[in-house]
Amino acid sequence: MILYPAIDLKGGAVVRLRQGDMDQATVYGSDPAAQAESFEADGFEWLHVVDLDGAFAGESRNAGAVEGILGRVKMPVQLGGGIRDMAGVEAWLGRGVTRVILGTAAVRDPDFVKAAAKAHPERVAVGIDARDGLVAVEGWAEVSDMTALDLARRFEDAGVAAIIYTDISRDGLLKGLNLEATRALAEAVSIPVIASGGLAGIEDVKRLVAPENRAIAGAITGRALYDGRLDAREALAAARG
Repeated sequence: MILYPAIDLKGGAVVRLRQGDMDQATVYGSDPAAQAESFEADGFEWLHVVDLDGAFAGESRNAGAVEGILGRVKMPVQLGGGIRDMAGVEAWLGRGVTRVILGTAAVRDPDFVKAAAKAHPERVAVGIDARDGLVAVEGWAEVSDMTALDLARRFEDAGVAAIIYTDISRDGLLKGLNLEATRALAEAVSIPVIASGGLAGIEDVKRLVAPENRAIAGAITGRALYDGRLDAREALAAARG
């Protein structure tokens, strides 16, 4: 089970939001590359990066910060936020991003996402952000009428590397992961599912590796790390069993 530390970017700074609200951002640092280096030194194997400004704007807005991260760490990076076309996918993969995350595009233009996954096998992930089971788009500013499961099933056999499932109602609130919904999704599709939103501490990590949750491939952790509620080395040890 892979743990992905998160770096969310707003105005070039490292922040965490509450329930995806850009007006409720807590700034945790002004040097994203240094934060990435710290996570790498802790022993994390992957890094999860989101361009929050880009998610709302529909185009990359924190490119300099992302490039700074890519230049300072060796661990693979998955990047989401504002990537809406093939040019954006190929530009970031060409700059050294290991995996791009497509969220709004997965709802608005699923054929593009399938084409991107076919052109770049195992390097395209789908971000499914849900509120009360319904998919949210445009940086979570809008809620669609599509369920998370319906969206995930669109991409079966498309070559998608992973689905990152976020429960918006828990994101940034340290309420604990929505393991029931994440597990149900992971068991319903063949694509690896990564849990996101609400990881509060070591007990969440221990629950993730319990036998009943073996279908879940990984989890993203953000605020718990920044607030010191989760010790990186203890969490990694637990995740590795």
